Amino acid sequence: MTSDALSSSSLLVDALAAGTLVLDGGMSNQLESAGHDLSDELWSARLLAERPEAITEAHLAYFEAGANVAITASYQATFEGFAKRGIKRERAAELMGLSVDLALDATQEARAKGITRPLYVAASVGPYGAMLADGSEYRGRYGLSVTELEAFHRPRMEVLADVEPDVLALETVPDAVEAEAMLRAVRGLGVPAWLTYSVAGDRTRAGQPLEEAFALAADVDEVIAVGVNCCAPEDVDGAIETAARVTGKPVVVYPNSGETWDAQARAWAGRSTFATEQVRGWEAAGARLIGGCCRVGPEAIASISGALRAS
Repeated sequence: MTSDALSSSSLLVDALAAGTLVLDGGMSNQLESAGHDLSDELWSARLLAERPEAITEAHLAYFEAGANVAITASYQATFEGFAKRGIKRERAAELMGLSVDLALDATQEARAKGITRPLYVAASVGPYGAMLADGSEYRGRYGLSVTELEAFHRPRMEVLADVEPDVLALETVPDAVEAEAMLRAVRGLGVPAWLTYSVAGDRTRAGQPLEEAFALAADVDEVIAVGVNCCAPEDVDGAIETAARVTGKPVVVYPNSGETWDAQARAWAGRSTFATEQVRGWEAAGARLIGGCCRVGPEAIASISGALRAS
């Protein structure tokens, strides 16, 4: 990493020690609201090749809404996933790197619009199940070993780290087995990371107790925050308490709106249960990175930003 990148990452750690940062919301719903069709196995990663400017615009919308941190459109970007579309390895690596560059472009555009607060870029590293595009990222238990999962994750983490984001977002992890692999893979990359599980109640999606799952990250120096994302808002409070107690690290939370994803129908069902009033309680409990995931858009992020900055 360059000295500038190391300095930026250090500033992020210092910022977490000093207060709370606002994350962005769902990339996919923001792209869809702008009229882009994401009915594809590559999901938002397809637009890295076809409409990269749309991704920058989505990041900028969240910065304008009050976010401090943009999470890149690399969640579904894998060598294997791109290969299924006939995209060769060299080009796939370029597209992964581009995901970080587009978020950095959005920070520059935000500065040009007069936004002066600290802005950061988190490079998304989604779970193995996201590449399968069959909903298995909400189940885990892929039947792969820790070593096999590490071999899957490490190459793309290396690509993303080389482009020098402020942090790697190891996110929507459904299984402690996969978390162990990702934590192995992140060692020595020179970029800090956060780890967030997708959960159901007080357990990972694969059924492991959160206390055990969070404990895996407690002594990993590269991990600067732990928590949950892509879960129901109702599951956040208990996760914050457990994550803070078990790891002693800052907590990161960005739940869904509360609606439920139907993987077969590829559609959302139910109603939103995300309430802005919840975020002050999350902050008081130890959350230092707070935002939203699926179905949480700029309007909600603006409300979160306003609530936190008024507290």
